[in-house]
Order: sequence, then C-alpha cells, then structure tokens
Amino acid sequence: MDRPINPPQPFDAVLDRRLQLLIDAVTDYGIFVLDPHGHIVSWNTGAQRLKGYQRHEILGRHFSIFYPPESVAAGWPQEELRRAEQLGRFEDEGWRIRQDGTRFWANVVITALRDADGTLQGFAKITRDLTERRMQEEKLRQSEQRQRLLVESVRDYAIFMLDAEGYVRTWNRGAQAIKGYTADEIIGRHFSEFYTPDDRQAGKPSRELVEAREFGRVEDEGWRVRKDGSLFWANVVITAVRDTAGALVGFAKVTRDMSERRRLEELERSSRRMNEFLAMLAHELRNPLAPIRNAVTIMQLESLQSPVLRNCRDVIDRQLTHVTRLVDDLLDVGRLTTGKIKLRRELLRLAEVITRSVEMARPMIESRRHRLSIELPSYPVYVNGDSVRLSQVVQNLLVNSAKYTPEGGDIVLALEEAEGFASIIVSDNGRGIEPEHLERIFELFMQAEAGVGSTESGLGIGLTLARSLVEMHGGSLSAYSAGIGKGSRFTARLPVATGVETQKARAEGPKVTGMRVLVVDDNRDSADSATDIIRLLGNQVECAYDGAAAVDVARRFRPQVILLDLAMPGIDGFETRRQLLLEPGMDSAYMVAMTGFGNEDDKRRTRASGFDGHLTKPVELDALISLLNEARERSPVPQ
Repeated sequence: MDRPINPPQPFDAVLDRRLQLLIDAVTDYGIFVLDPHGHIVSWNTGAQRLKGYQRHEILGRHFSIFYPPESVAAGWPQEELRRAEQLGRFEDEGWRIRQDGTRFWANVVITALRDADGTLQGFAKITRDLTERRMQEEKLRQSEQRQRLLVESVRDYAIFMLDAEGYVRTWNRGAQAIKGYTADEIIGRHFSEFYTPDDRQAGKPSRELVEAREFGRVEDEGWRVRKDGSLFWANVVITAVRDTAGALVGFAKVTRDMSERRRLEELERSSRRMNEFLAMLAHELRNPLAPIRNAVTIMQLESLQSPVLRNCRDVIDRQLTHVTRLVDDLLDVGRLTTGKIKLRRELLRLAEVITRSVEMARPMIESRRHRLSIELPSYPVYVNGDSVRLSQVVQNLLVNSAKYTPEGGDIVLALEEAEGFASIIVSDNGRGIEPEHLERIFELFMQAEAGVGSTESGLGIGLTLARSLVEMHGGSLSAYSAGIGKGSRFTARLPVATGVETQKARAEGPKVTGMRVLVVDDNRDSADSATDIIRLLGNQVECAYDGAAAVDVARRFRPQVILLDLAMPGIDGFETRRQLLLEPGMDSAYMVAMTGFGNEDDKRRTRASGFDGHLTKPVELDALISLLNEARERSPVPQ
C-alpha cells in the first residue's frame, strides 16, 4: 500500500522553485502535498520537525499514517479528503501521531489543488502543533469545572450571578439551602425579592447595584427574606463583573446567613451588661458587708463573757461568710462565661489546700452537727495549681454535702493518688441523687430538691464553678450516687506534679504590730471598724472619710501604710493617691486599694495605677494580716 510515487510531471512543473525553497524553510508548520489519493509527494522541514519523519522515510506513504488507529478505522482521513475536494478547503483539530508513537494536538488545513481545467491534482496540507494551547485550554476548562463544582457544592454561602439589571441567572445549593428557592423557581426573577418590604420601598436593592457598579464592590449586613417569608440576618457582598473591554456584564452576589452570629453577639452584649450589673451589685453589697465583717472580727479579738453574745457573734460570722461566698460565686459565674478567670499556678501540697478548705467549710458542717472524717496519704501529694481556686472547689463540695445531708450525717473527705492523678473525694450518707440528674446538677442554676431537714438555700452555681475550675486545671469532676437516700460521692481528679522535691512549709509570719496605718473610706462604719481592727492588732491608726481629709491627715501622721477606698464622692481613690504622692515622704508609703470592686480587671487597673496591693471588701482578717506583713517587708520606715 505504501508505495513510492513519482508525482505527475505536469504538477511538478507548476511548483515554483523559489516558493519550494520558502516552504522548506518553514519550521513551525508542517507543509506538504498529497496526490489525489492521499499519498505524500512533498515534505518540508517543519513537517520533519513536527512529525519526526525524514523526507526519504515518508514520501510515497499514505497520510493516514499520522492518524490514531480509531480515526483510521472510522475512515476519517478519507472523509477529510472528500470534504476538501467537495468544499475546496477543510479545517480540523484532533489528535495526530508522530513517528515515535507520541500524540500531539494538531490544527490541520487541507486545500484541494486543481489545474486550469478544474481537474483535481492533489491536496496541500498544513499542520500546526497546538498541544501547548490544548493543554492550557484543558487546564482552564478543568479549572472552570472545578470552580463550578465548588460553587455548586458550597452550602454555607449563597453564591449566584445577576445580570446587569439584577435578575438572577445562576443559583447554587447554598442559595437554595439559605433562601429556600430551587433554581427553577428563582432564575429569571429579580433579586429584590430577597429584601424586606421596607428595604424595597426605600430603594435599597437598586442602590446597592449602583454602588457596586460605581465602586466595584459593595458589602452590607441586614435582614433578608426567605421563600417562606421568614427573616434571617445576612452578610451580603455584591461584586460587579466586567468583560475584557470593561463593559458591565452582571454582578456576583455572595450571601451568608449570620443569624447565629448575631444571636451570639446579642448574648455576649447581654452577658457583658449582666456582668457589669453583677460587678456593681457586688460592690454595693460589699460596702455594707465590710463594716459587718469588721465588727465581727472585733468581737472575735475582744473577750466576750456572755455565751449568748458569743453564739450571736458566731451566727453572724457564719451567715456573713455564706453571703460573701454567694456574692463571690455570682461574680465568678460572670468571669467563667467571659473567660476572665485566670489561674495563678504554683506548686501546691494538696493536704494544705484541703486543710484550708475544711476550715472555711467547718462552720457550716458543725452547724448541722455532721461528723467529718479526713483521710490523707502518709506522703505529700503535689499539683501545679491555683491555691485559691482549688480551695474554692473543695469548699464547694463540702458545703454541697453538708446541705444535702440530714443533720448528724457523716461526710468523708479523702485524698488518693494513682496513675498520675490525685483524686479528692467527698462522700456523704445524705439524700443522694437520682441517676438521671447526675450530670444535670453541674448545669448552671440547677439545684436538686432540698432533702429532709435541709434548711440551706443557694443559687445553684457552686457545682458548676467547681467543675469548670477543675477542668481549667486539666482535670475532671464527676458525681456518683446509688439513688435517693443512698448518699453521694464527688471525685475531683487533678494531674499530679512530677519531678519535684518535697516543698518546705512556709512559716506563717507574725501578726504585724507597731505600724502607722491610715484608713480612707467615705463609708464611716467601714472606716471606723477597720480602724478598730488594725488598732487591736497593735498598730497606730487614723482614718479619714474623704480624699481631701486623707491628704491633711497624711501630712501630719506620715503613715507607712494607707488603705484607700476607690469609689469615693468628689476625689476618688485614684486621684487621692496621686495627691498623696505629691506630699514629701509619701512616695515610700505602701498604698493599698480597699474596695468592693474585686474582679481581675479591677485588680489589673489598680496595679496599673501604681497601687501596691488590692483588698476586696469585706476584708478577711488573715488577708489583712498578710498584707500588713508584706507592707512591713517591702516598705522602708519613713522618718
């Protein structure tokens, strides 16, 4: 079949020698001639470079050799010649084959060659390698397909196109999920249907298109309408789409349902307002609590002969501690919900934490005549934690058991260590917990019903705080009960500190005596009672009821320590401190903010303002003594 052919001499004579030289010099195009039956009769350099055949290897062979087998089997080479003969010219693109068997994408033009009489003499065939262009087009096509599939599969965003007048032209699954329309229902309708009647009446849809056309993009948040008429809060971005000449062809519109975010923002704002209210409430409650606490402390420091008065003093002390704990719990709930509780970690011996917690909870336990047993291991158990917060956890567990155990019950507090965890276990023989309520009791403001003989009330936040604080330490808090009347057991598990030496116990400092202390508070009861306490501790004390008086007293008294209320009328505590520092020698005084504002932000503010310490009302005696000790150690004695 592939036989060498000598082209007819008349046809060869038609070819101009100079034209042949020009054709042979072309390297980017394969240019060759076929006889009327499709056999190759000429071959240029470009054809050799493109297809790989030398001239002597290809002349006389049929041009179908360049076609894939499936094209040859389908008779496509002969069809191309037939069309070229019929139409005079035929152009095609498709796969062709080189000598080495590799394929390339070719643009092919076949032109019929006729003599003066119109008799077919053969065909001129020009082939160009478009593989690179084909690859780029394929990449673009695949990219567009992926983009289309991506847009279509997105469900969290409504992504669709509008024409230049604002009519919907495309619609993805996210648009259907968010707005409720199927593509058949919405395509061709104006996008203003998604806006509220008020927005449509105000011309908002058309105004947004004008802004997008003018500025390229417009973004908005507001209420939008679903197919069923319900409203949702949407973030909307409209982008103008232009062709290569810059003419507007339409708009791309992306809509996101932000209803949940808006709800959370509203909750956050409400939570912030509630926290601000709680902080103010705590301050207002602490102001009257402070002189009551001071009065009780004075009664504890003085000798009372009457048993009745001693009992009244102890009742006031217990109830005051309970009220103070409720105020603190309220504030801690606000701090937990806003993530403002920060742990001050240190190496702790858990036995010391338990001892401190028992002392805090003992008045409640003894008032109900419970028997408390404490079981500690013979060796020290250490954790890295916040001493105050872990004491709060154990205290809450003990108080909870005391509340829900009938009078004269048994409470056991045990500390165990196993597998890298320390377990603080509080168990009782009280009223127990229904199995279905074992997790609910940790929910905020949830309370079990008061058991028989239970006279205690609460806010239902103690266990919530306890679990949250334990989890902040990397541990867990769980509850177990066999049922009503069978008691309960709470287990707090904490990671044990590893690789530490036995911590030496720190000796408690002596009570401070002989210091000059100035108390400044516009609440006269609070100022006078605090003055009495500090005087009973063996110090020289004077008090002032406003900032101006404080400066006058300090000028004469030259105090070493100044306890300064912050929320005073006229000159507040911050301004009073500034004026005090202008007095000679006052820069060495140890200045302490003594205030009803006691959250972490308040403490950071006082530290940032230069105060040496921060006492939260009502001030516990131990905290006051500790601070006076610190003042003695850190402050030089002014002359």
